[in-house]
Amino acid sequence: MADKNQGLGEISLVGKGSKVEGSISTDGGIRIDGTVVGEIKAKSTAAVGEGGVVEGSLTAKSISVAGKVQGNLTATEKLTLEARSIVSGDIRAARLIVDEGAVFDGKCKMSSGAPDPAAKT
Repeated sequence: MADKNQGLGEISLVGKGSKVEGSISTDGGIRIDGTVVGEIKAKSTAAVGEGGVVEGSLTAKSISVAGKVQGNLTATEKLTLEARSIVSGDIRAARLIVDEGAVFDGKCKMSSGAPDPAAKT
């Protein structure tokens, strides 16, 4: 019998009051309640808490932003911009949810990564 959590990995945390400079890569998920200056790549989920700040690109399967991001966001499945979020940068996601009150300044491209069957070649 397969483990239901197989492939999700652990959740890494950048706590409130912490500042990390440099690249972060994790096989699991990550939650940012402090500040990260640099590129973040998570194979599972990424969450930027209400007091969290990211200055750099963020890539994950699913991303939720309640804080501030200055950089590009790439979510292979779903991106959620919560009511108090501020995003300055381009976003790419298969599915996008924007709560009322969220601020977004940039370009948006939505695609599932699969070729569009209706597109002419």
